[in-house]
Amino acid sequence: MPQPDLTPEEYAEIVRLVRSAIDGDGYPLSPQVKRLKSILAKLDPQAERPTAIPYPPPLPSAEPSFLYAKLRGVRRRR
Repeated sequence: MPQPDLTPEEYAEIVRLVRSAIDGDGYPLSPQVKRLKSILAKLDPQAERPTAIPYPPPLPSAEPSFLYAKLRGVRRRR
């Protein structure tokens, strides 16, 4: 099947529509979404793949745990 003659604006609109169909689907692992992703890879091969967002570092606790105090040799007061 020959490629249709599209202007860059029309081509960008098709890519935008495929991306919105992928993002709007509630089932990201469905066969339909997989098919749309393969089509998007063919339409826009230089598109950046979304990178995984790393988890933020854990926040320090307000007071040291009992185990930490025990390892340091501090005894609990009664």
